[in-house]
Amino acid sequence: MSDYSRLSLNSATTKKWTLAEAVGGCVQAGIPAIGPWRDIVADAGLDKAARLIKDAGLRVSSLCRGGFLTAPYPEGQSAALADNRAAVLEAVALETSELFLVVGGLAPGEKDVVAARRRVADRLEDLVPFAVEHGVRLVLEPLHPMYAADRALISTLGQALDLASPYDSTAVGVAVDTFHVWWDPELRAQIERAGRENRIASYQVCDFNLPIAADALLSRGMMGDGVIDFATIGTWVRDAGYTGDIEVEIFNQQIWETDGNAVLETVKERYAELVLPFA
Repeated sequence: MSDYSRLSLNSATTKKWTLAEAVGGCVQAGIPAIGPWRDIVADAGLDKAARLIKDAGLRVSSLCRGGFLTAPYPEGQSAALADNRAAVLEAVALETSELFLVVGGLAPGEKDVVAARRRVADRLEDLVPFAVEHGVRLVLEPLHPMYAADRALISTLGQALDLASPYDSTAVGVAVDTFHVWWDPELRAQIERAGRENRIASYQVCDFNLPIAADALLSRGMMGDGVIDFATIGTWVRDAGYTGDIEVEIFNQQIWETDGNAVLETVKERYAELVLPFA
């Protein structure tokens, strides 16, 4: 009998499901945790969403997502901070301490990567005190470099750790998402560093499929369908001391078009085979 006690469904994996359907699917499949995205929480209504998850006996592993902190002008910066503060309060209502941040890419027409990254650091400095006040950790998620221009100028775990370094580990952590970091030649050393600094806030798993989809966002695959070595990365994460939830987060059109309950059964099978033995 496999142990699914650390398995969490990130709601992106069953994108066509409402929050109620995702919660019901988790309960039926025996998956004890869920990582909802803010859009389906908003569709359900925050208070109703919190009650729905709690009444089902699920825990919330994380909330996705805040971020997009690279606006160059005061109006955009203020809007970003307002949205992220709202996300912090949503995390509180859902009883999770982990709020993912996708930091954002270049502003339209911009080419100054250094300046854009500096703005991320500045906005993080603005946001951390509010998050700390409410007991929420900001989780920096490095994204694969193919998303640097438009989604996340932070591409490596080392960059995320450097950005987190001015703050206590209870205030700013990092995510290890296999899809985004598997390629990094410094990955082992940076996972070890993250462990020493007690900054691993989340471990997310999915595969890196080839060929890259026409929409690169949809190239994530079910574990075992792509090129990622889950045994090696999972062992590094485990040896770094991470014992928290393991979220399955997949953006894949074919999976979205598959019956959600069937997807969850495959998730459990692949998790038990490829992830759990090394977790």
